[in-house]
Amino acid sequence: MSHATADALDHRTVLDRARTGHDHVVTDAVTDELVTAAHRSGYDDATVDERYEALLGELTARVERHPAYDAVAARVARERLHHDVTGTVPRDAADPEHTADASAIREAFVDGIHRGVAAGELDERMAQYDLDALADALDPARSDRLDYQSVTTLHQRYVLRVDDAPIELPQAFWMRVAMGIALAEPESERHDRAREFYDVLSTLRFVHSTPTLFHAGTTHPQLSSCYLTTVDDDLDDIFENYGNHAKLSKWSGGLGNDWTPLRADGATIESTGVESTGVVPFLKISNDVTAAINRSGKRRGAACAYLAIWHLDYPAFVDLRRNTGDDRRRTHDLNTAAWIPDLFVERVRADEQWTLFSPDDVPELHETYGREFVERYEAAERDALADDGDIEHYERVDARDLWRTTLTRLFETGHPWVTFKDPCNVRSPQDHAGVVHSSNLCTEVTLNTSGDETAVCNVGSVNLARHVDADGVDRDRLADTVSTAMRMLDDTVDLNFYPTENAERSNTRHRPVGLGVMGFHEALFEQSIPMASDEAVDFADRAQELLAYHAIRASTDLAAERGTYDSYEGSKWDRGLLPQDTLELLERERGREIPVDVTERLDWDALRERVDEHGMRHSNTMAIAPTATISTIAGTTASIEPVYANLHVQSNMSGDFTRLNDHLVADLEARGLWDDETRDLLKYHDGSVQPIDRVPDDLQELYRGAFEIDPRHQLDLTAARATWIDQSQSHNVFFPSTDGSELADIYQHAWELGLKTTYYLRTLGASQFEKSTLDVSEYDDTQRRGRDESTDTDRTRDESTDTDRTRDDSDLPTVEDPTCDACQ
Repeated sequence: MSHATADALDHRTVLDRARTGHDHVVTDAVTDELVTAAHRSGYDDATVDERYEALLGELTARVERHPAYDAVAARVARERLHHDVTGTVPRDAADPEHTADASAIREAFVDGIHRGVAAGELDERMAQYDLDALADALDPARSDRLDYQSVTTLHQRYVLRVDDAPIELPQAFWMRVAMGIALAEPESERHDRAREFYDVLSTLRFVHSTPTLFHAGTTHPQLSSCYLTTVDDDLDDIFENYGNHAKLSKWSGGLGNDWTPLRADGATIESTGVESTGVVPFLKISNDVTAAINRSGKRRGAACAYLAIWHLDYPAFVDLRRNTGDDRRRTHDLNTAAWIPDLFVERVRADEQWTLFSPDDVPELHETYGREFVERYEAAERDALADDGDIEHYERVDARDLWRTTLTRLFETGHPWVTFKDPCNVRSPQDHAGVVHSSNLCTEVTLNTSGDETAVCNVGSVNLARHVDADGVDRDRLADTVSTAMRMLDDTVDLNFYPTENAERSNTRHRPVGLGVMGFHEALFEQSIPMASDEAVDFADRAQELLAYHAIRASTDLAAERGTYDSYEGSKWDRGLLPQDTLELLERERGREIPVDVTERLDWDALRERVDEHGMRHSNTMAIAPTATISTIAGTTASIEPVYANLHVQSNMSGDFTRLNDHLVADLEARGLWDDETRDLLKYHDGSVQPIDRVPDDLQELYRGAFEIDPRHQLDLTAARATWIDQSQSHNVFFPSTDGSELADIYQHAWELGLKTTYYLRTLGASQFEKSTLDVSEYDDTQRRGRDESTDTDRTRDESTDTDRTRDDSDLPTVEDPTCDACQ
């Protein structure tokens, strides 16, 4: 190794190192073009970093031509990171994996741990590992699994820095996270556990959420992803919550805040005799607190405010994200979500009236659900309507009008998200410990909250694509990954730095974790299963059953080893009820069938016996987060989502990245169809193969994009998974239409399937509506049974507020990641 200078950094040498194995695409002639172009875009006195950047600019500009350009760019980006950390570059042009320089990589790892400890960034115990032995366990070749966006994201935002200079290479990053989590293990086992954790992380089989990746092994290990709070109707508590909100955001937590208890606008404040200003002014302050916390550009602070749809301020609440009206009553940085009981949906379907109340008159409504809620709500209505009743502060509205307004605002602004109170509570394993008052920022966590308990969830995701091949799921590999992942998630509960006492109290008492999945669509590609098929629903069902079985098995194994969580007694687990058993409970509460097949294919009886014998280590075990960021690092498709388009631009805090579906390219190449004509047509059609006649029918079906798969079918996939999940899923609705009645029908379908929550509504840009090849009105009539099709929404939209949709001001469609990656 020799110290690299700007003069020594020759573009051709760098490319020769990086294009090994890809020289059938990046040929000698192409290399000449790239070198010439990079030299032309640079200048004589350019620094090493600027020379790398010039070459990367030329490579990434060609990614839409072939995935090989992305692979070569990733190697160049890794070499740049290698230089930033070590001050050197590989000397062997035939060694793109740096294996000849593995000793330097290992030395840098050991040095980085010592530097991190010395700088006060890392826990002192990190230096007590056998660092030389762990360095020998590093596998530099695994870094070749990282694509260009992965490397860039790690470089810019994730690797540990001292004096603003990176001190970690990719494999050192994975090992540091593994070591940080293994600190919770007995000292005699830490080394072996760190190696076990590293093997799962570095092979991208499982990836923790962003806060864990940021802070594992550091002096402030805030590893938790999600925090859920309930704000009481008390001025001191409201402002105490603002302070807690700031602390939780400071340490990278994403927030779900339940604001329903606050009395409505116009309600009397007895202590002063004046009228309340309602929820909205307090949400405005919450919005400003959220916007103020930015983590120095590493990630944005983010929160979601939840309000029950029976709250008297709800009509004002749904306007919070609009760009028109009084800006003092707008929250442009705060996400919002509607908390909807089954009774409201039934009133909509029956075209009946709905009554809005102030919570100070009916506090019991917030603490009840199911049939008890119905009884108390109807009693409150009778009281309000009676001549001698005690409730004077209320309003009667048409349920369909309120539903129409909700969906209109959702279509216009992307908010409020639609979440369902009763499924969250009826199916909760912790129904004995309290009420679920809201979900979290990303709508996959459903935990009970109270005035003295801030719910906390530690999440991470299994990369399903790393556990399948053309023959299906590798069951042994998945079981091994899940077992290790659940141990790692359990360790985070004990290691975690808790910014507030309420958070620590709740998390140590209940120990919930959220094991999720990502790479679902890629796993379908690997098996040549179209997402828009019954076979995909069957795979979603079977794969999630496997994951659930092993997650629950791992939790009960940990309970046998470490003891049950404190509030286990009386839980559904303790009563012999597993997630799939709770669908029947929801059917009983509703008095209607949930149209989801519950067929157990594994030996659940044996697992039930084991849970009965040993209990559970965690109150909750599974939740599917969005994974927009960590799936990028893992180089797979996000969460349970379909590919946005086969060619598009992904925009996030690390930049804009061209994404080309390498599975599609491989299939087209195998048939001799990947050429200039196909590339041009793919770009012209915004990444869709549906209008391209030369693409065979089977590939057109396999490679449908997000807006080319019926949104109700996507809900069916989520419902198949939901059978086995004790929390929820971040389900984005991709809506390729402007028809309000269709939108209402889709959300009605979500409710009928018993889903707990939905997340963003994604719609096409105005100029792309005419290019959509999906007619959602043609969805299978058997899936529309019992739905009311007369509900419509306002067809108008405010394009200027369309922040959650694709941009149509560039050559390729662009999708922006959600504003927060706490759960991702």
